[in-house]
Amino acid sequence: MAHDIEMSLLENWCTGEGLDASHALVVKQVPVETTVRHIEETLMTIKALGRVRVRGRMFNPQSQSLIVLCECSERVHTKTIPLDVPPIEGGELWTLHGPADEENVNPEKRQTDPLSQGSSTSTEEAAAPEMLSANPMPGNSAESIIRAVGELLAKTMRPAQESNVFRRLRAYSGISPTPPGEESLDTWMEQAQLMVDESDCSIREKRKRIVESLKGPALEIAQAVRTDDPDASPEEYIEALERAFGSPESPEDLYFSFRALRQSAGESLSDFLRRVERKLTKVVQRGGITPNLRDSARVEQLLRGATESEILLLQLRLRERKRNPPPFLTLLNEIREEEFQQSKKRRERTSRMRLGEESLELWVRSRGGNACSSVKP
Repeated sequence: MAHDIEMSLLENWCTGEGLDASHALVVKQVPVETTVRHIEETLMTIKALGRVRVRGRMFNPQSQSLIVLCECSERVHTKTIPLDVPPIEGGELWTLHGPADEENVNPEKRQTDPLSQGSSTSTEEAAAPEMLSANPMPGNSAESIIRAVGELLAKTMRPAQESNVFRRLRAYSGISPTPPGEESLDTWMEQAQLMVDESDCSIREKRKRIVESLKGPALEIAQAVRTDDPDASPEEYIEALERAFGSPESPEDLYFSFRALRQSAGESLSDFLRRVERKLTKVVQRGGITPNLRDSARVEQLLRGATESEILLLQLRLRERKRNPPPFLTLLNEIREEEFQQSKKRRERTSRMRLGEESLELWVRSRGGNACSSVKP
């Protein structure tokens, strides 16, 4: 019964968001304060999911936590993913709920479109003889038939999977503050740019997906771009929206604000690095720093602004590596590993101190007991 409820939630949510349920999963028990970036980074530790993007969040009053809908670049198979995942920042496990078996995912969609199903079947049947004849094997052995069928499936299935990965962008209107159910400009731009860079669909289809996600003032900007140039590229639409609704800061202003970043009291070095990276991305996009200097600028600012983690910086030997700085993900993994080791050492040290105090207390008690027993009335 509970499984049916989870499946119904996943399928209904995917239908509302325009997602393919076979590339989606629901995550539960996520703390309310968890950021989108932390959710995505945690789930991408599961290699079978591929790239992961958060597509929706809702509050569960019963558990006082978030229920999150995520879209994955790879097809989600419940047999190859764990039942739960530990968050990268530590804490209680998050539970994962994926789709049912492939033959049960969105069965109504397959039933409501018999013409397309029939045409797809007939296309595959028509293509099969062609592929078998194009790859003749002596004697029509079982091996040749299996190989031909495998090539056919690879040819017919791959486009369908790739077209579903980036199916729909979340809504953006350009209204501030961001209305419920919409994305902020920065988040929308990240998703739109990822779709433009990674999707294999045509330029026209990319442009269509961008315009379909816009409404209100943002849609007016897109209409103005199309009026000026009907053949404008998807990148030009994104740039126009950034100029209209993004920060008015010049590249120089963004550069100086990036250089002014400092680690907050109690902020971990990995969290500070993520904050540096978000700001650095904006600076590079606006031309304040050239892309080839990105890794160097990141390390320099980390050394300049990480005033709360000087010992950890020494252990990472970042000053010695300035001439050959590591990329962001490599540096983040190194920092998180070092933070984990330090935390482990602190726990062990605390445990040893506690054990020593308990041993001393037992020794004192035993000595006191012996002294008392030696005294005669």
